[in-house]
Amino acid sequence: MKLLKFTITCMFALFIATSCKNENKASTNEKSQMQEVLAVHDEVMPKMGTIGNLISQIDKKIKDTDSTEVLVNANQNLKDSHKAMMDWMKGFGERFDSDEILKGKALTDEKQTFLDEEEAKIKALRDKMNSSIKNAQELLK
Repeated sequence: MKLLKFTITCMFALFIATSCKNENKASTNEKSQMQEVLAVHDEVMPKMGTIGNLISQIDKKIKDTDSTEVLVNANQNLKDSHKAMMDWMKGFGERFDSDEILKGKALTDEKQTFLDEEEAKIKALRDKMNSSIKNAQELLK
């Protein structure tokens, strides 16, 4: 549990640092694809805390009641969502440098392909996180 709290704290710090330094050099009002990917990240990153809280609540409910398969599955879905977000951020950070992420540095063709892949991944991850959160919240009612 301490590892989960530490991880959430680190990711929140990364989120704040990234958000504060997001400088756009594009001269148009349209969002770049990189900005759109980061916007999805910024949308789901705060939900990491919600996931951590729901995991704790479901863990408690599992201990306090006869452990049902539905609760165990919901808990695992939350943990899978959390891990997927951590993995996505790590992979994204390995594929792009800070100038590409924060300053709009032009991408090579290979990196553009990576960005297309990362956009699809983060959108699927957003759906997975939202679904696991909604399911867990309904079970805890």
